[in-house]
Amino acid sequence: MMNSKTQKLTTIAMLCALTYVVMAVGRIPVILFLKYDPSDVIVTLGGFIWGPMTACATSIIVAAIEMVTVSDTGIIGCIMNIVQTLSFACTAAVIYKKKHTLSGAVIALGTGWIVTVIVMLLWNYFVTPLYMGYPRETVAEMLLPVFLPFNLLKGGLNASITFLLYKPVVTALRRSGYVPAGEKGTGRKPVGLLLLAALIAATCVLWILSMNGII
Repeated sequence: MMNSKTQKLTTIAMLCALTYVVMAVGRIPVILFLKYDPSDVIVTLGGFIWGPMTACATSIIVAAIEMVTVSDTGIIGCIMNIVQTLSFACTAAVIYKKKHTLSGAVIALGTGWIVTVIVMLLWNYFVTPLYMGYPRETVAEMLLPVFLPFNLLKGGLNASITFLLYKPVVTALRRSGYVPAGEKGTGRKPVGLLLLAALIAATCVLWILSMNGII
C-alpha cells in the first residue's frame, strides 16, 4: 500500500513538474492577451494513463504554482486555469476510463474539445471582466470574434496532439515498467485517424501563424 501511494505521489509530482515547465516555456501568443501552451496535453495524457483524479490533482497544483510564480491574474486567473484544464482533461479522462478503446479515445477527446469551448465561453463572459478590467459589454462583443476561435484552436491542438502522443508515450512507459503490462491503451491507431489528427494540428498551427501575421 505504501509503495502504491508513493508511486502515485511520484507520478503526480512528475506530471506537475513537466506541466509547469511546458506552461512556462511553451506559451505562444494567439490573439490579444490570449496565449496557447500545450500543458493541457500533459495533464490529459496523465488522465488517460493514470485516471481522471490524477489529471484533476495535477491541474490544481500547477495552477496554484503558476499563480504565485509567473501569473499576474491572481486567484481569479488561477480558478480560470483550473476550470479550463478540468473541462478538457478531466472530461476526456472520465470518458476514456469508461470506454477504454480507440473509439473511446476519439469520443473522449472530441467531447473534451466541445465542453471546454462551451465552458470557457461562459466563464469568459462572467469572469474575464473581474480580473482583466474590461466592461462586460466589451467582453460580450469579444466572445465570437476572439474567445470562440481561441478556444476552438486550443481545444483542437490539445485533442490532436494528445491523440498523436498517447500511443508512443504509453508504450514507452510500459517498456520502462512504469505502466503495468496489462495496460492495453487504445491498440494500433488507424492511419486515417492519425492523418486526421495531424491535419487538425497543422490547421490550428497555420491559423495561429496567420492570426499573428507570420504567414
